[in-house]
Amino acid sequence: MAQSPTHRFGQIIGDILESAIRPLLEAIATEHGLFLDCKRAREARDGKKKVVWVDGKGNAHDLDYVLESGGTDEVVGTPKAFVEIAWRRYTKHSRNKAQEIQGAIGPLAERYSDACPFLGVILAGVFTDGSLSQLRSHGFTVVYFPYESVVEAFATVGIDAWFDEETPDTVVEKKVRKFDTLGIGQHRRIGALLCRRHRADLDAFASTLRATLIRKIESVYVFPLHGIRKMLGSVTDAIAFIESFDENNPHGIFARYEVGVRYSNGDEVRGQFERKPIAIAFLRGLK
Repeated sequence: MAQSPTHRFGQIIGDILESAIRPLLEAIATEHGLFLDCKRAREARDGKKKVVWVDGKGNAHDLDYVLESGGTDEVVGTPKAFVEIAWRRYTKHSRNKAQEIQGAIGPLAERYSDACPFLGVILAGVFTDGSLSQLRSHGFTVVYFPYESVVEAFATVGIDAWFDEETPDTVVEKKVRKFDTLGIGQHRRIGALLCRRHRADLDAFASTLRATLIRKIESVYVFPLHGIRKMLGSVTDAIAFIESFDENNPHGIFARYEVGVRYSNGDEVRGQFERKPIAIAFLRGLK
């Protein structure tokens, strides 16, 4: 089936966004000695271009950018930041896209929770306040380029990027053909204008990312727990058990270690471990 002009033009806008953000992430990666995984052939994934990471349940997720500690072309490192790029033209699709991003990054953040990676998203087009709030409530740092900014940026190279559901395919096709006649310099000009117009937002994004990367451990607690879990049939029975429990005379076998780490930027990592070597390995893996 042939690709519709509207879909193709959406891909063009998405590609412009990815290219516009890449220099910022490359600079931060270099600054902090990290590897930037992005869409290009990489030996660590058998020469494939797609950025694919797998969550704790074996599900694969296509991503845009990942900053890795210890990563190289040949070796996959520890993820320190996941950054997604997304474009949507209509509000009716924005909530679904927000949920899609959350559904991909959330399980990865859970799998690599020991590293407590930064979660970032760059959005453009039309997104509702609700969809933006949803992402922020799940720990994402969000930069949003409204549709008007996209239209203004494309206008600098003579392309009217405005369209809606009533716009004929022939009209959108003309926009696509005109874009295809542009040179790389003009492509970059579009992205550069978007970044300049929202420089304050991008600076705040970069500042939050850097704060995550340079965070230091402020405190660590270890809580050895003893005793056997008491299974009770009702809330009343549970209350009675607690009321009769002698806190000054605990008894029972060792159950687990609870470990918590707090960082200078407010991040917290917690874990529960039944075996001493695993608890020690967890703490040794923290930076």
